[in-house]
Amino acid sequence: MLEDLEIILKKVGDDQKKEKPDQNKLGFGVHFTDHMFLMKWSYEDGWHDAEICPYKNFSLDPASMIFHYGQAIFEGMKAYKDKNGQIYLFRPEDNFERMNQSAARMCMPRLPVESVMKALKAMLYLDRDWIPTAEGATLYIRPTMIAVEPMLGVRPAKEYYFYIIASPVGAYYPEGFNPTKIYVSDKYVRAVRGGVGNVKTCGNYAASLAASEEAKKAGYTQVLWLDAVERKYVEEVGTSNIFFVIGDELITPPLEGSILGGITRNSVLRLTQDWGCNVSERKITIDEVIEASKSGSLKEVFATGTAAVISPVGELCYKDEKYPINGGKAGELAQRLFDEIQAIQNGSKEDPYKWVVRVG
Repeated sequence: MLEDLEIILKKVGDDQKKEKPDQNKLGFGVHFTDHMFLMKWSYEDGWHDAEICPYKNFSLDPASMIFHYGQAIFEGMKAYKDKNGQIYLFRPEDNFERMNQSAARMCMPRLPVESVMKALKAMLYLDRDWIPTAEGATLYIRPTMIAVEPMLGVRPAKEYYFYIIASPVGAYYPEGFNPTKIYVSDKYVRAVRGGVGNVKTCGNYAASLAASEEAKKAGYTQVLWLDAVERKYVEEVGTSNIFFVIGDELITPPLEGSILGGITRNSVLRLTQDWGCNVSERKITIDEVIEASKSGSLKEVFATGTAAVISPVGELCYKDEKYPINGGKAGELAQRLFDEIQAIQNGSKEDPYKWVVRVG
């Protein structure tokens, strides 16, 4: 499997392999596999020095531009293993294409997607024993690109590292598939059109931390962001896209430059449209959501993302008022989507969309 890849392979010695964690106590993003993929880019040489190597630390100059000017982008995807040991990826090319869109916006080099896909498959095959088989557990994959040129001055860097690390994980939220509680922030804003809200860049997440910490202190799992101009239109949850079922309409905010276009979001739209649901990508105000809650027409709210897949919302808090949703229980549509997407991802159900990529 490695012969066709123009990379160096440096395997971990048997005596250096890490002890694998208990699959029933994985947490999220705590444990890391034995190997990683790394390649470098420079203005003079382009992409070079590609290798699958033991998981290791980097040694970076204190003047590396990532530390000063924030050129950093990343993606998140998962690998799954079926009962026969076959490994699957879910829409990985879409993640790398989105990463290239992020790279263009952040003035970073584009990835050679085909080569990176080959390297990822090889790395996963090498670390296949790290892919958990416990129910609900998966291998989370984090491709990342950072600026490493040592230089103080505001301009695009001329040197970058691209690397992929992987982590066996359990449920993203402590609640698992049980409904979460979401805090609606009208104090802080996430992004504006023309900015980088539609880019998976690290600064977006750093900027969200203050609101997230306030929400957690108040007993809420995540923040629901409103638009940055009028602070009335719903945009997205801190790490996910958001959906509402009001009456017979499934609604999600449109992608207009300040919302990240989620791969899971796109999958949900495709599935529900094919199921004959009344689906709308349209602007929706928080007042419309609250009025629907008061009238009883708000049937479900759920978030979508790679980490949690589908995350039902059981309560919203807005202006210190609490609004329970569906009696605090997961809704019928959220459950159906969760079951359908997971079945496609782990190979237990036919994939009519060609979303799943086999490894090995």
